[in-house]
Amino acid sequence: MTQSQIGRDSLVLFKGKPAIVARTGQKLELLLQDGQTVSVRPKDVALLHRGPASFSALKAPAGDIEAAWELLQSIDSPTTVDELAELAYGELTPATALAAWELVADGLYFSGVPDDVTVHSAQQVARNEAARAARAAEALAWAQFMERARNKQTNPHDERYLTEVEEMAYGQRTRSRVLDDLGIAQTPEAAHAFLLDVNYWDEMVNPHPRRLNMPSGDPVVPLPSLPPEQRLDLTHLAAFAIDDAGNQDPDDALSVDGDRIWVHIADVAALVPPDSPADREARDRGATLYLPEMTLPMLPRAATEQLGLGLQAVSPALSFGLRVGEDGSLNDLEIVPSWVSVTRLSYEEAEGLLDEEPLASFYRAANRFSERRRRDGSVNLDLPETKMRVVDGRVEITPLASLRSRDTVAEAMMMVGAAVAQFALARDLPIPFAFQEPPDPLETSDTLAGMFAKRKTMRPSRQAIEPARHSGLGLDAYVRATSPLRRYLDLVTHQQLRACLLGHQVLSAQEVADRISASDAVTGSVRQAEWLSRQHWLLVYFLQHMPWRGEGVVVDRFGTRAVAVVPELAWEARIHLREDVALDSTVPLTVSGVDLPTLDAYVRAAS
Repeated sequence: MTQSQIGRDSLVLFKGKPAIVARTGQKLELLLQDGQTVSVRPKDVALLHRGPASFSALKAPAGDIEAAWELLQSIDSPTTVDELAELAYGELTPATALAAWELVADGLYFSGVPDDVTVHSAQQVARNEAARAARAAEALAWAQFMERARNKQTNPHDERYLTEVEEMAYGQRTRSRVLDDLGIAQTPEAAHAFLLDVNYWDEMVNPHPRRLNMPSGDPVVPLPSLPPEQRLDLTHLAAFAIDDAGNQDPDDALSVDGDRIWVHIADVAALVPPDSPADREARDRGATLYLPEMTLPMLPRAATEQLGLGLQAVSPALSFGLRVGEDGSLNDLEIVPSWVSVTRLSYEEAEGLLDEEPLASFYRAANRFSERRRRDGSVNLDLPETKMRVVDGRVEITPLASLRSRDTVAEAMMMVGAAVAQFALARDLPIPFAFQEPPDPLETSDTLAGMFAKRKTMRPSRQAIEPARHSGLGLDAYVRATSPLRRYLDLVTHQQLRACLLGHQVLSAQEVADRISASDAVTGSVRQAEWLSRQHWLLVYFLQHMPWRGEGVVVDRFGTRAVAVVPELAWEARIHLREDVALDSTVPLTVSGVDLPTLDAYVRAAS
């Protein structure tokens, strides 16, 4: 049949569905099965039967479908809907024409269009039947999974469905069929909550690093051997690498030689020159990622094994020697590749040695420099700090004591940074300078609330190719130069210093600026991953000590809401206060529950 044979009451196909022609002309008016009418062009329909047809008379008759298929298969040529209707149902009527078309649309035995129907082979029919059975089995499995999911249950076979929810929880996809069918919001937090509800995840899963696209393993890049070069032998000086107990990447150590102090830094640039595979990997990572449950280094662990100070009997270092004047000024800087023999100490072990030589001299020099910084407007923030670790499934939180040894090491690192800035400026050496704009003026006390208020006025520190004042440290120029194992821009500083000292080509100002931009692009995410991970494990700590009770110090007030710092956890709790409680007052706190996906703790202050 042709389009010209379409008349009133003809049965046609419109968008694959049956329709009856109600009026003809330049356009056809069609009556659809749901009672609606539409106006279409004749070429937009396919004729099934000239009619007259009505929807009430389109009930499919009984027929012998398989016999018709077997007969047509033996002919091995295309057919039409008309021929199929006559063979399968014994007559061509609107009802049998529609029934024949539905066999074609079904796709098991036939496929095609009304005037050109392909007859499937027995092999194709068998494949179609197997595919249908598989789809039916999958539909049943899906329905059974959804029933379990609604009842907050899963079994081991459900992993194939839950993988996509995990990807949502990790922020690696934007939609999940599982969540959609369950009516759950398409957010990482909602996916996390669902996985906890069905016990597929537990509280030991920390999704935040992966959500921020942090690396999941150590760098795997080659490292060369230490190059043969002249090094100053400083092994006769007692050198002390002072850090937290259990530290795995010691990269600085202190020595004294008469009135001269030495700060030795792991000579990472000796193994990691610019644009080497390890350098590019470190640039992509930006910094070592420190998580309570693990540490993911910026450089291959072989770098620490070869260069970590005190891990070998003799270690290669880039050593910074200088004199600290009575006024705290830094004089006679000397930078040399060296050999050092290092003893490792914890801060607690070093504390008792600060009153004995040689560390006593270093302690006094550090105090002179600290006093100078204070006179020049440095900002001292004495807020609680803790070390957090996950050990055998338990969260351990240890307050960091305020120790002279910790302050001495910090001053040593700042002395090196200030001295390197002077060195670079005197030689016009492109280098990443660190700076910090001055805080907003604020009169505060030295109490915990005063320190909290002062911190809120502080601007973030940044790094740039041009020097500027670091207001927080009270230094007119400063460079971070003491953690090349752990911070990429510290490594860039060391690469520039080594090239300058050895007479090699240094990176241009633009190349250093590009590296600063690359670092800025990733280190923000590194710091955020660390902060969010600490929040996650803090909530797990509460779960492991539920209900948790402790005390907080009120450090900020805004109406009935307040911030209370819990010193033993270095935690800032947002609370409601029913009474007028003064700043720096201590209030009892109770945590009765947590919401891991949203990183919320249900905390209340007792009256």
